[in-house]
Amino acid sequence: MESKNPVFSRSRKQAAAGWAGPTPSPDQLQNMYDAPSYAPPSRPAHRTMTLDDVVVRGFLTLGTLVAAAAVSWILEVPPMVAIGAAVVALILGLIASFTMSTNPALILGYAVFEGVFLGTISSLFEGRISGIVLQAVLGTAFAFGAVLTVYSLRIIRVTPKLVKYVIAAAIAALGLVLVNLLVGLFNEGAGLGIRTDSPLGWIFSVAMILLGCFFLLLDFDSIEQGVKQGAPEKFAWQCAFGLTLSLVWIYLEVLRFISYFSNSD
Repeated sequence: MESKNPVFSRSRKQAAAGWAGPTPSPDQLQNMYDAPSYAPPSRPAHRTMTLDDVVVRGFLTLGTLVAAAAVSWILEVPPMVAIGAAVVALILGLIASFTMSTNPALILGYAVFEGVFLGTISSLFEGRISGIVLQAVLGTAFAFGAVLTVYSLRIIRVTPKLVKYVIAAAIAALGLVLVNLLVGLFNEGAGLGIRTDSPLGWIFSVAMILLGCFFLLLDFDSIEQGVKQGAPEKFAWQCAFGLTLSLVWIYLEVLRFISYFSNSD
């Protein structure tokens, strides 16, 4: 029975008028069928990080550090100035670490001040023990190559548990170093004995070198995961900073360890 409601009557007339158009041809139907029913995915707003990006940023950061160290060595920067540079480098390094900064100015600034400190302390060691700096550089390069090989062959796999252990060990080691400094103020500089030419000092130095190598493992894993997961290109700066930090750690510990077994001129 036809409704007397004018709204329903008008709707039926409009619907009938809408279907009153010409019947689509087979070609038109095929085109309608082939048309995509979804919008194509949008391209990422940023370029993703590649291994080459990390290599380039790493060379820039390490190159800046080495250049600053060379200038500091040649100009014979006073030890007090070098200590001030080390404090500034520590502050910049903490900021870059805790904020996961990818700011090139911050990271290169750290490299400059750290380089000034390394240049001066390397010069002091070289003045006491001829050839020790070259030995420390070669030892650091060997450690880097060995850790890279271990990581590439998956001899040691980076797991969340390993990351927790490495970070806990680093906190404990830095805590011991701080306590050693405080005790040394009241113990004629000997402290706990972990920074002296003694069996305890040798063991602690080896442990610190190994800890730096484990941090290199974490750095390699961070780079690999960043590339796989499509991290932004700027994240390469943070990866380069991590590698530089670990290599500086290893170099200083190797330098100290070699000094225990080398005779001064």
